[in-house]
Amino acid sequence: MNHIVKRTVSALSTAALAVALMLYLPFSVVLPAMIVLVSLVHLEFSQMVSRKYEIMTWLGVATGAAWLVCAFYGGAVQKAAAAVMFAAFLAIWAKTLFGRAARPLSALGTTLLGLFYIPFMLNWFIKIPETHGMTMLLYTVAIIKISDMGGFAFGVAFGRHKMCPGISPGKSWEGLAGSIFASVVISCAFMPLTRFGWGKAAALGAAAALVGTFGDLVESRFKRECGVKDSATFMPAGLGGFLDMFDSLVFAPACLYPFL
Repeated sequence: MNHIVKRTVSALSTAALAVALMLYLPFSVVLPAMIVLVSLVHLEFSQMVSRKYEIMTWLGVATGAAWLVCAFYGGAVQKAAAAVMFAAFLAIWAKTLFGRAARPLSALGTTLLGLFYIPFMLNWFIKIPETHGMTMLLYTVAIIKISDMGGFAFGVAFGRHKMCPGISPGKSWEGLAGSIFASVVISCAFMPLTRFGWGKAAALGAAAALVGTFGDLVESRFKRECGVKDSATFMPAGLGGFLDMFDSLVFAPACLYPFL
């Protein structure tokens, strides 16, 4: 019970910090901060994978960061980032062909997977405030993370039927129901800000819970493959690392973006 309380308090504190940053920092500051955070998530993923497979960690992270900068900045900044990205991408292929990797195809595959899984998918998380405003970013984060908390609470209280015991033994169908319930409730609570109707608010809430759970299961499968319990240990109360905090956010923004 003490672990549950600590985990809940830590999650709420993290969410409160994220809300404060989104509400009180100007967009010009939030955007580069998010690019840095996505790069840290990418680095953590690469280091986790390197426990079992060869991966071009720094070349992959540099390419992903440069791609994000290219996507959201113009002018001289964009040109410089494009040059870095092009050079890093060439270096990835050169190292695949001429490097000393024992399994070059494996190293190339894991590096490209990291680029698609982290910077490419999370770029939608950065596009939301750029095109829809900070309110929609706050809404997206809220429905997904509150869904996580609802699933955790319902799973602890009522979880009896395991969803994917071979991937994530703690996931239950009761927890999924709690995720959907919590996400729908918070989505409807945001209706005065989003101006969505009841049907759209409920549908987006349910969709966020389902896609967020899928993202969590994908990361759990990767961790099981790499033989780790947490992607890292940066967060307090056993919350793991940045990737553990972002796993449910990886796919959801891309799926929700067209409907916001």
